Amino acid sequence: MSDYANDIAYHRPVMLAQCLAGLDLRPDGRYVDVTFGGGGHSARILEKLTTGHLYSFDQDADAEAEAQKLIRPQFTFVKANFRDLTSELQARNALPVDGLLADLGVSSHQFDTPERGFSTRFDGPLDMRMDPDGPLTAADVLNDYKEADLHRIFGMYGEVTNARTLAQAVAAGRRGRRLETIGELKQAIQACTPRGKENKYLAQVFQALRIEVNQEMEALQEMLLQTAEVLRPGGRLVVMSYHSLEDRLVKNFIAKGKFFGAVEKDFFGNESKPFEALNRKPEEADAAEIALNSRARSAKLRVAIKK
Repeated sequence: MSDYANDIAYHRPVMLAQCLAGLDLRPDGRYVDVTFGGGGHSARILEKLTTGHLYSFDQDADAEAEAQKLIRPQFTFVKANFRDLTSELQARNALPVDGLLADLGVSSHQFDTPERGFSTRFDGPLDMRMDPDGPLTAADVLNDYKEADLHRIFGMYGEVTNARTLAQAVAAGRRGRRLETIGELKQAIQACTPRGKENKYLAQVFQALRIEVNQEMEALQEMLLQTAEVLRPGGRLVVMSYHSLEDRLVKNFIAKGKFFGAVEKDFFGNESKPFEALNRKPEEADAAEIALNSRARSAKLRVAIKK
């Protein structure tokens, strides 16, 4: 199937069958893919629809170009951040929806494009913007943030063990010049990069910068809160995350309807939470898929039903 081969070349969708099963697709249903990326999941959802409709969100111009391959009456591409979920669907008279899929993280295409600056494998500009027109780059964060703020970001978003030392190394490395490339950043932090664990450490540093540049945690919380408004009762929420920070937010939201603290109760002591989890533990990729696609190793899939 040549279309599928194209999907794989641009972005290999993780746990595809499990995501589709989680959505419990109906041919006449209305669905949202809030992370179009390379279109792998969207293409498979569209195959299942007859009179239904799919709305796919992405803020990346490359994703918008990829979406042109799927143009048909049942498909609408929405060039927007998924934090604008409700307003964008309202504007298209597309509420409520029967299912929503979020495949969080960076697409394979973004990782494999050196000038986007997402991958530690290449030397390229310190960019990391999901939206290439966004105001903040990784270079801006590294060069303009106070050392204390860098310490906080590396510790909180990258879960880097020596976050303070790392922030000090960045501050020393940018003295008298700007850090503009991945190579310059690696050189600046070489002394505090653990020997033999370079790849994992750099991945954590890049994760922290990417989350800050794209406000990923704030955007995720805003989007999840809106899913309770846009999904019909009985509708499915399917979320795949790739690191513990995201998964914790998703798990708490499904379990409690909020991200921190205990679940709220009404006057009669009934729990007021909008979703019921379908899987108590997140689903994970099997060994065969991980062998084909290393990104699947850290993926955790959670599915919930709107009450």
